[in-house]
Amino acid sequence: MAEAVAAGAERIGEAFAGARSDGRAALMPYMMGGFPDMDTSLAVADAYAESGADLVELGVPFSDPLADGPVIHAAGTRALAAGATLEGVLEICDRLA
Repeated sequence: MAEAVAAGAERIGEAFAGARSDGRAALMPYMMGGFPDMDTSLAVADAYAESGADLVELGVPFSDPLADGPVIHAAGTRALAAGATLEGVLEICDRLA
């Protein structure tokens, strides 16, 4: 497990270093995993990557997101209603990697 974490941390560092060497900020869009459904969520994440995103921040829907604002809260609620799970969101991560 430590290898996977190190490899992931290294990839994140490399994404920021690559953007820095290009003289630009890293492009890291946020999206709610499973919103509006799992298939569309994967397609959106793929589109971000294909369009040049350096990283994709994938939110995990939670039933009581105390720290999130109303837009992210609504997206998470809709994702959960559509059947999103932690395992499903992690599968999206795995498929993007």
